[in-house]
Amino acid sequence: MKSMETRRRALLCAAFAMLVPLSGMAGAYDDFFRAVKMDDAAKIKALLGRGLDPNQIEAERGHTGLILALHEDAMKVFKTLLEAPGVNIEARAFNGDNALMVACYKGNTAAVKALIAKGAEVNRPGWTPLHYAAASGNNEIVQILLDKSAYIDAESPNKTTPLMMAARAGQIYTVKLLLDEGADATLKNDLSMTAIDFARLHDHRDIVEGLSYRLKKAGKL
Repeated sequence: MKSMETRRRALLCAAFAMLVPLSGMAGAYDDFFRAVKMDDAAKIKALLGRGLDPNQIEAERGHTGLILALHEDAMKVFKTLLEAPGVNIEARAFNGDNALMVACYKGNTAAVKALIAKGAEVNRPGWTPLHYAAASGNNEIVQILLDKSAYIDAESPNKTTPLMMAARAGQIYTVKLLLDEGADATLKNDLSMTAIDFARLHDHRDIVEGLSYRLKKAGKL
């Protein structure tokens, strides 16, 4: 009887010992994302030093710490996570965005350069970093991506190109840059819309006029 009781207590102790680390890691998970939002790089370093995976995924949107840091403009944490062993810079959130795409949309040139230096893919199937940079109208980032061989007429899943995104957003200087670099203004997406159609739909008359002039000059309109 004593031996059975001893065994039962031993099993309970073992089970409790297994639960303690899990409980600790659950707390560390919350601490991790709290530290990201507060740009607390020291806390992130401490958590990583305790063995926390740098690729934790936030439950609501599927953001990794790296992606969330970019959304929150938490650059100290971003730099810490970027240098963390085993960090996955290509990890995607639930909506398909990765760190480079978010950095491009946010116009964070320093982060874009750092990610590319770390080996981030400039070209990928579907929506690309160039789509996001064109939509935000950051010509410095657009040029960085083009200099790294970003495909200028990349097609999204519905065949929308970066030029269409720039035209839709009214980014006239980005439209000009993309045209100067060889973007094809005659392309159509799955709705048979061209960049001119996007500009016209959103009442960007200066872009409509500019694109029309270019196409007429090239004998394509």
